[in-house]
Amino acid sequence: MEGIVRALKLWLHPEIGAPNYRLVPAPEGKERVAYVRPETAKIRPYFACAILRGVKFDDFSYKSFIDLQDKLHANLARKRTLVAVGTHDLSKIAPGDISYEALPPKDIKFAPLNKKEEYTAEELMVLYKEDKHLSRYLHIIEDSPVYPIIYDTTRQVLSMPPIINSDFTKISLDTKDVFIDVTATDETKLYLVLDVLVTMFSEYCSEPFTVEPVKVVYTSASPGGERTVITPSLAPRPFVARTSYINSCTGLSLSRPEVVKLLRQMGHDASAPVPGAVFAAINERTNVQMSENDIIHVLVPPSRPDILHECDIMEDAAVAYGFDNLKKTFPTTNTVAKPFPPNKLSDTMRRLCSEAGWLEVLPLTLCSHDENFKFLNRVDDGKQAVVLANPKTIEYQVVRTSLLPGMLKTIRENRKHALPLRIFEVNDVVLKDSSVERNAKNVRRLGSVFCGRKAGFEIVHGLLDRLMVGLGVQNLLDAKLRDSAETGYYIKPTDDATYFPNRGAEIYYRPPLVAGAHTTFAPVASADASNATATSTTSTPAPSSDSPSTFDNLKDKLASALPSSASSRDVRIGSLGILHPSVLKSFELDYPCSSLEFDLEIFL
Repeated sequence: MEGIVRALKLWLHPEIGAPNYRLVPAPEGKERVAYVRPETAKIRPYFACAILRGVKFDDFSYKSFIDLQDKLHANLARKRTLVAVGTHDLSKIAPGDISYEALPPKDIKFAPLNKKEEYTAEELMVLYKEDKHLSRYLHIIEDSPVYPIIYDTTRQVLSMPPIINSDFTKISLDTKDVFIDVTATDETKLYLVLDVLVTMFSEYCSEPFTVEPVKVVYTSASPGGERTVITPSLAPRPFVARTSYINSCTGLSLSRPEVVKLLRQMGHDASAPVPGAVFAAINERTNVQMSENDIIHVLVPPSRPDILHECDIMEDAAVAYGFDNLKKTFPTTNTVAKPFPPNKLSDTMRRLCSEAGWLEVLPLTLCSHDENFKFLNRVDDGKQAVVLANPKTIEYQVVRTSLLPGMLKTIRENRKHALPLRIFEVNDVVLKDSSVERNAKNVRRLGSVFCGRKAGFEIVHGLLDRLMVGLGVQNLLDAKLRDSAETGYYIKPTDDATYFPNRGAEIYYRPPLVAGAHTTFAPVASADASNATATSTTSTPAPSSDSPSTFDNLKDKLASALPSSASSRDVRIGSLGILHPSVLKSFELDYPCSSLEFDLEIFL
């Protein structure tokens, strides 16, 4: 709330100027030093502190202070896995040094927040198992041989991050001086969280926007080695922006002074370069030529960790100018557009399925690990699914590798509708692929599920045949045709555990020999198999009086050099079958279902 109010006040009344955040040393004899012990490197190695003096809390600001901590824990701190914040009443902390340690849980004992009885760390883990709020954080440290713990000089516990603070040092509306401790596994996030917290609430200090720093001393065993750090730094981050770039993105023709004024309205310290002054911008690029009359030096306040690139500064200038005030203009360049091939093919498949009486569904891309593997009687070999590092709920653990889980859950949630249910989906699944830079790839697939009083294998099989007719791909039913045809598709029995025994099949496709020599597309409303004839067949061509061309001779030589067996090119593109009863039980379905799923991009 404080940040929004402050930004609005500055935008409406830029003459008041942006806050000047300052570090004010502690009164003589009251300095604080925090020592980070070597054993903390085993669990949460980074530590920072700050002190807010003369804070005046009322009911609103106190609740806002607690709310900001919760928001930071949920977002930047990734549910306390990266960063944890503790706040304490400084008057209850003994004068002297602070010690950040990591000890075996049996050696830690204190009275946690809102409790008078003391517990060991082991007992706290059991106690908070049933707590709706704290139980979600226990997994962060419970399996570690040591737990992080913060003491003052009298060995009074201040906090056991990231779980709970001590009841002895809890803050209240009467608190005047606040001691803030921050522990982290990510050093960058450590300083970002601390800067945001103190810049927001230093407004309530007796001298607004001032913060008392704390010296943090690391040992040689700490990551980064032996060093002393003053926290927080509250240093603004230097960026360079170009007036021409801001104008080109917004369609405006502002002068440099006008852009500077807009950026100051957004809380930045913007100015033209000072001749001879050194300005080490974070985003400076030596390979980009910049005119001195075009450059703007911008100091981004510590309260704005969201500013990362020049485009973020451009966006702030546009916000200050007003998005509604930007003129709508036509692009200066004209291009001829065409459909993205996978999307064009997907639209064709959607039309064919709809014409056949099937209903399209759009489930979520994320699902649980069990839904993607265990519920389908499949084993995770660790080489397929992309796993989320920090899923919000158990329902969103992996990116799906099959369309089946989403469609089966859709049927489960629509059981009240009359049977039979015919649904389909044309969308992407994601598979691991170490051959690409991002180590994963999208694969476009078509999936369908039939649910009725009978299994309906022949119905999904019929849909497959209809789709292939629409694509102009012939069915290689005949054994002789399968051995000799240049292209086509067929199915073979499979023992896939997803399907009922002897009621499942794999779909195989034989791509054309010559690149681009695909089959002829049949009319989309046609279900006549005779329309799906290959452009290139094995029959003898009609006699011609023309002599063979050079291209024909080259084609014959290339064909003779290729493998003689057409089946060697066959590719498994999917499967269909009657779903196994255990799969139906896992998805809480009461009626038999048959499914179809196959890759589409191979037909491009």
